[in-house]
Amino acid sequence: MVASRNMHSSSNSAAKYCSSSGFGSLARRKQVDSVLAKREQGPRLAQRLSVIDVVAIGVGATIGAGVYVLVGTVAREQAGPALTVSFLIAGVAAALSAFCYAELASRCPSAGSAYHYAYICIGEGAAWLIGWALILEYTLGGSAIARGLTPNLALFFGGQENLPSLLSRHTIPALGIVVDPCAAVLVLIVTILLCMGIKESSLAQTVVTTINICGMIFIITAGGYIAFKNGWPGYDLATGYLPFGFNGMLAGSGIVFFSFIGFDVVASTAEEVKNPKRDLPIGMGISLSICCILYMLVSVVVVGLVPYYALDPDTPISSAFASYGMQWAVYIITAGAVTALCASLMGSLLPQPRMFMAMARDGLLPSFFSDIDKHTQVPVKSTIVIGILAAALAFFMDVSQLAGMVSVGTLLAFTAVAVSVLILRYVPPDVVPLVSSFHGSIDASSPLLLGTDVEDVSSLKFKDPVKFFDHGKGLNHSEGTSISTSIGHKQIDQDDGNHEKRRMIAAWSITVVCTGVLILTYSASSEYLPRLLRFTSCTVGGGLLLCGLIILACIAQDNGRHSFGHAGGFTCPLVPFLPVACILVNTYLLVNLGGGTWLRVSVWLLIGAVIYLFYGRSHSSLLNAVYVPTAYADKVHRASSSYPVGED
Repeated sequence: MVASRNMHSSSNSAAKYCSSSGFGSLARRKQVDSVLAKREQGPRLAQRLSVIDVVAIGVGATIGAGVYVLVGTVAREQAGPALTVSFLIAGVAAALSAFCYAELASRCPSAGSAYHYAYICIGEGAAWLIGWALILEYTLGGSAIARGLTPNLALFFGGQENLPSLLSRHTIPALGIVVDPCAAVLVLIVTILLCMGIKESSLAQTVVTTINICGMIFIITAGGYIAFKNGWPGYDLATGYLPFGFNGMLAGSGIVFFSFIGFDVVASTAEEVKNPKRDLPIGMGISLSICCILYMLVSVVVVGLVPYYALDPDTPISSAFASYGMQWAVYIITAGAVTALCASLMGSLLPQPRMFMAMARDGLLPSFFSDIDKHTQVPVKSTIVIGILAAALAFFMDVSQLAGMVSVGTLLAFTAVAVSVLILRYVPPDVVPLVSSFHGSIDASSPLLLGTDVEDVSSLKFKDPVKFFDHGKGLNHSEGTSISTSIGHKQIDQDDGNHEKRRMIAAWSITVVCTGVLILTYSASSEYLPRLLRFTSCTVGGGLLLCGLIILACIAQDNGRHSFGHAGGFTCPLVPFLPVACILVNTYLLVNLGGGTWLRVSVWLLIGAVIYLFYGRSHSSLLNAVYVPTAYADKVHRASSSYPVGED
């Protein structure tokens, strides 16, 4: 851990801590959202979304066309008739992350989603990693969805050969590239729609999502009626309900888990929700519940219509209806698939400009991306740049081979959010940064608010914010100046020693839990390891996980959690068990993505590391920030509203 460095300024300014050298910048943490700090963040996005809009965005971004294909593939190869249970298990696993997201989104309702939460709770390095990985996910995801729309739209024209020449795919012989003008046009249309405003885009999302849901309801009702009339032939099998066994059902749940990815898009709109403390948790819960119920009902019907081994892996639902002489149903099902893809495309392009905006606000990207249009109150410049990039990718590249990379960003984000909840509950930050614009406010406010001399404040030494797990109150007590006389804190009582000891134990326990999860999941997934070594590693990892979890369950949570961010909203239940289970599930899925996927993702992350090293680290808004106790920072913010910096 990087050693602390204290810098004394002249007698006219407070001491500053510089954590920009070496690896210290990786652990810089920004201040949590608050009413006082929000005033200093500049223009913000318009709060126009209701809970209905939030639900529409969540459902639209989650239910993609994948469900129209996955039910056939997973039923044939993994789950059989137990596909419904696989969807249920996957839905419960996704709900673990949803609970964690709901607490952080209601406490920290600003754009940036998991990047924002990681920056507040873990540090700048982890936040950049999450944000950069999510940028890859949204870009590739949007391009892949747009490419998938073309063959589905072609079905309405009788095949791709009947598409208008301007929209059909063409091959460039010299380059061997298949270009897709239709995909690029669709991306640009969605980009224009997103530039019009959040309310307008959410209305369009609601319309296409409603059509998609109606298509799924048709599948459920019409298919259920046919299956009921014919005695549910898909379940009358000699192999029973679990032809691939319990392991096959679990393997199927691991695949269909990615059908639930998308509800996290709701968190990226937190800054635009009218009542985030209430509407965000409700919106996430309702959207995830709707998706899980629809997935389960569709799988019940489709597997009941046709035996699982007879399902067409490419068009399982259409072929199931066609087997009963309902070829016309393919048009309704295709309409549902097209609208699902359109909703998913909007869900992929919506959060990325807000991610860029959040990173630019923090200085990690150029300020160009943080500009908000005065009329539409959305980041139009970011939206246009990202739309053009996604359209170019959709036009020139077949990104289907890179589909596995899309999952990395989401799973990393899910894991970081769960870790952030543990940090929030057990070791919440007790010192916060005051950026350079407030350095003058310290001098102006200290005598006013505290009745002390500026020199008294200047003589204080702020502890290393890099040691975010085990730092104390943020002050060096060896200076001989008591907290009560220097910054207005109460005299330290005997409980402070126990408080710091508890924080240290909690911090080490969180570290042990994460280490145990990584060892356990990697060992369990490494079939190439010798049996004895694999068993030993699993035992060690499981032991570390269990020990850390037991300690966290036995010690008290930090009282600072009650005042962390916007209090009074949703709180994640069953802490620490639920976040730890979330970390375990997502890490297991990450480890099993495959070496090829991780190799490609590593190249992208390496590019991000270079950008951060040469730009983000030196342009961060936390560069040379002064770290002070939370209560003192609040006083400075209050004073700045009445005594602007630079005025005598």
